Amino acid sequence: MRLLHTMLRVGNLERSLMFYTEILGMQLLRRKDYPDGRFTLAFVGYQPESDGAVIELTHNWETSEYDLGNGYGHIAIEVEDAYDTCATIKARGGLVVRDAGPMKHGTTVIAFVEDPDGYKIELIQRDSRAN
Repeated sequence: MRLLHTMLRVGNLERSLMFYTEILGMQLLRRKDYPDGRFTLAFVGYQPESDGAVIELTHNWETSEYDLGNGYGHIAIEVEDAYDTCATIKARGGLVVRDAGPMKHGTTVIAFVEDPDGYKIELIQRDSRAN
């Protein structure tokens, strides 16, 4: 397993991209609009996603600002098989809050687990990360 990305919800994607790329010196690695879901995902980092963890900026089109308390999204971990990993986590007493399956408006197989404090951890199946 390896750490993939941390997701942050942003109110103004262009402003955030300018900050992360121009002020912090990251690169825009990929960006995709999901019109059916009315959101955009942009991934920024210092190296390719295959070489290290990055930041996912999520812009929900109708939301212009967030409180810091709900701006944080999740930590993502790449797994070989999200279905098997969920079964293992359940067997170990962990809480799976979204069973493994394709993401809405895409084909990537994901699942979510929750830590004891309520923070979400996304499991992303390695071979399905095309979208």
